[in-house]
Amino acid sequence: MNDYRTYSYWLESVEDDLTPRPPLTAGVSADVAILGAGYSGLWTAYYLNRLQPALDIKIVEAEVAGFGASGRNGSWCSSGFPVSPGQLVKRFGRDTARQLEETMFRTVDEVGEVCRQENIDAHFNKSGVLRIARGRHQVPALHAAYAAYRDLGLADHFTLLDAAQTEQRVKVTEAQGSLFNPDCATVHPAALVRGLARVVERHGVTIYEGSPVVDVPSVPTPRLVTEGGEIRAGVVVLCGEAYLSRLRAFHRKIMPLYSLIALTEPLSAEQWERIGWAGRECLSSFRYTVDYLARTRDGRILFGSRGAPYHYDSRIDDAYDRHDRTHRMIQSLFYAWFPGLRDVSFTHHWGGPVGMPRDWMPTVAFDPATGIATARGYTGQGVATTNLAGRTLAHLITGVPSELTSLPFVNHRSPDWEPEPLRWLGMRFLQREYERIDLKAERTGKPPSGRSPAEILGKH
Repeated sequence: MNDYRTYSYWLESVEDDLTPRPPLTAGVSADVAILGAGYSGLWTAYYLNRLQPALDIKIVEAEVAGFGASGRNGSWCSSGFPVSPGQLVKRFGRDTARQLEETMFRTVDEVGEVCRQENIDAHFNKSGVLRIARGRHQVPALHAAYAAYRDLGLADHFTLLDAAQTEQRVKVTEAQGSLFNPDCATVHPAALVRGLARVVERHGVTIYEGSPVVDVPSVPTPRLVTEGGEIRAGVVVLCGEAYLSRLRAFHRKIMPLYSLIALTEPLSAEQWERIGWAGRECLSSFRYTVDYLARTRDGRILFGSRGAPYHYDSRIDDAYDRHDRTHRMIQSLFYAWFPGLRDVSFTHHWGGPVGMPRDWMPTVAFDPATGIATARGYTGQGVATTNLAGRTLAHLITGVPSELTSLPFVNHRSPDWEPEPLRWLGMRFLQREYERIDLKAERTGKPPSGRSPAEILGKH
């Protein structure tokens, strides 16, 4: 049996028994069968139960609840949506973009409210997020981000800070200014997902663990088929995120890309004084290769990035959870952000795959004709978005009216990813180019042009 506590600091530190629940070993029936006991599957079960408590809901999980991104992420419960405000306006129009952004703001509070109501100690702390322009080359991106929200009439959710105001919050090298948004919280990811699993079980949902799904037939009735049995259901919900790529039907619909994290030892009070950060905001910059930072309740600093390479044919393997070059790069970035913390060491390194759709747009879909539903494609921004997806799916499946079912990710169809070897060649090219663009901007002090093939292809 896997030692699940080795997969992330969150799974190591969660106060929960990670012994797998019994697997599915026979043929059973349900009103709703859900693949995946991560955030998407559990939120869907939670809100289905709230709307129609009599529903018989069963969940099958390949490993244990929270094994995937739900138990390994960077702890941000953010109102940020995978597609940028500007691209949302271009694709769906101003009114729809604004509706989605406002819904995401409220979703952060919804997660916190469920934690309160259900007594889930997920360390929920609504501290906001600071997106910092580190270097003058990032200043145009900072102002463009603020302008996009201002043009949507959402400027009241954001505060543009200059260098001095940013330093009052956190002392980061080369900070030229920042954009603060209060609609972001941090959580203990594994405590949240494991807590949700216990809550839905308390409300009558059955969870089978150690039960990988090998097939999802839709005729004569929808079924989840595992090695040990199957669940026949009126509705089947597919919520495996990056792991859905292992099913033939989804192999080109979602791409697993690895996001990696390094975590420091707990800082002393004197070390915290060197950098401030008393507000515990989430931090990031405007790099193409992505960086995200957070403070943990026990006084550590989490630093994550997307530098790990894509693996041919969308392969997923535990060996890819750690990538020495990327983890060394993350540590170097940490010391570049906080040179006064050279005496701080790292205790944990981990990672895992996130699910990337071809157009960066999540999909929340239900086809009554086949009985198949799905929620997927969060591009690593799923802690809050999964809650919204679960609520939306619950209304789509039950038919209970809600304004959520008019959101643009409902029944959205992303283009398929290219077949191999084009997918591998294209993604490796983009990854190398984004790293090159970041390094050139940092070296020259000039912002990226926005006109390179990689920048055009990666707009989202």
